[in-house]
Amino acid sequence: MKRFWKDANVAQADGGWSVALDGKPLRTPERRPLVVPTEKLAEAIAGEWRAAGETFDPRQLALTGLANAAIDQVQPDPDGFTAMLARYGENDLLCYRAENPRKLRERQEAGWDPLLGWARRRFDIDFATTAGIVHVAQPEATVARLFHALATLDAFRLAGLSPLVTIGGSLVTALAVLERSVTATEAWDSLTIDEQWQAEQWGADAEAAQALEARRRDFLAAARFLELLED
Repeated sequence: MKRFWKDANVAQADGGWSVALDGKPLRTPERRPLVVPTEKLAEAIAGEWRAAGETFDPRQLALTGLANAAIDQVQPDPDGFTAMLARYGENDLLCYRAENPRKLRERQEAGWDPLLGWARRRFDIDFATTAGIVHVAQPEATVARLFHALATLDAFRLAGLSPLVTIGGSLVTALAVLERSVTATEAWDSLTIDEQWQAEQWGADAEAAQALEARRRDFLAAARFLELLED
């Protein structure tokens, strides 16, 4: 896409803050006004548009995309969106450990046990863990309380949380990032223990490394989106 504006500016709007390109307010793909809850997020979105080159890919505007998702995808059906994310709590990555080698399993324990421990304390729940990929059912109370934790979130936080969950495969880790119990970088390092192990054992594959870096960028962008929602 070719750049068609000179500047992007932020202004107050009903319900929050809007971003305008040369005075024309942005709209979502569904033609709804793009209005976000905090001035900080609006300024960051405007910054994305200011930084865009003469030709650009709209998918590179990560914060804009997450705001669009909150408005077009989450707000019309928050219950359905919450239920979709909550299902990851039934198959959280942190509950599935390697059978071998022992060193990989130990690395997983060192990275993942503290996150499960945080969730146990935070939500008064427990987890069933297993070695291998065969499904292990989580206690009903665990699933219910994780669902409730999501149900208390607004549409923008759900939209920001979604990439953390889907990219990392761990609802627990995403919630820990949301509540700032771990940094986004710490979370990413823990969630990619398996990929790091494979690269150490077999060497880095250029295509796989590129795909992993793209996932990392999207993960960190979503974490930044959540931070910008804080007043």
